[in-house]
Amino acid sequence: MTINLRRRALLCAAVLGTLPTLAWSDTYPSKPIRMVVPFSPGGATDVVARLISQKLGEALKQSVVVENRPGANGIIGTDIVARAAPDGYTLLLNTAGAQTLSPLLYKAGYEPLKSFAPISLISNIGFVMVVHPSVPAKTVQEFVALAKSKTRPLSLSAGSSMIELIGASFKATAGIPDVVSASYKGTGPQMQAVVSGEVDMTIDPFNSMAMIKAGKLRPLAVFSSKRSPALPQVPTMQEAGFDGMVFNSWAGLLAPAGTPKEIVNRLNQEVTRIVALPEIKEKLEAIDYEAVGSTPEQFATTIAEDTARWARIVKETNYKAGS
Repeated sequence: MTINLRRRALLCAAVLGTLPTLAWSDTYPSKPIRMVVPFSPGGATDVVARLISQKLGEALKQSVVVENRPGANGIIGTDIVARAAPDGYTLLLNTAGAQTLSPLLYKAGYEPLKSFAPISLISNIGFVMVVHPSVPAKTVQEFVALAKSKTRPLSLSAGSSMIELIGASFKATAGIPDVVSASYKGTGPQMQAVVSGEVDMTIDPFNSMAMIKAGKLRPLAVFSSKRSPALPQVPTMQEAGFDGMVFNSWAGLLAPAGTPKEIVNRLNQEVTRIVALPEIKEKLEAIDYEAVGSTPEQFATTIAEDTARWARIVKETNYKAGS
């Protein structure tokens, strides 16, 4: 009798233990999902979010609405998600800058990893230096020479903390501290500032490809270790004579910490499938974004490694936000 009761108790516990999984998998999602982008519409991260949200909505049979919440170098939108209910209905499409660097430079209400449940990497992101066509410089060396000549003040636009730090590193390496930095709320506005001639130069996460092709911006160099397939004629910063100027970012999907594992796994399955679609890969590669997918665990490792890397760079450069 005792043995039978124990068997029944174990069986009941096993069945009950599966109920949350069954409930989540059977009912999620039962309402629209919002995907927060902590940058302005039209920027690089926004482009990725809208590509993924459409396909994700089709797969989940629910609307996935992109919500842009720019400000404070991505901290405002990122913090909104960190504080949201961990139920799978508020997601974050973020980049390495807002996720790992901004909390090092500014007061943020979230931690890069502990405040979130990583879902999947989506793409790797490179950077290209571009100038307005009116700037009389066709190479990085010519831009540096122009800045040092002080024939006229030069300016650089930055729409994120990461781009601001890359710009500061470049100015220090090139020895041109007099180039004035102008801050904008996102990579879209920072790029438009150069297109309009409001500023001379920016370091852009390839959000400017259409403007480059149209002749409205002139690319000088890329910050990757090898030339970009999208701009094979443009040299790397190392080829231009500036060693150590290798920087990259990423875009990835996250949820608030505490989101049920079953939901995270469901979203990971769909996102990695979507990223592997030829049409999505083609659209990402058109803006020089390398389509990738990952497990939640692999994405968590990337976040941890990037946090440590940027902390080291900030310390080595003695960088101060807004400098």
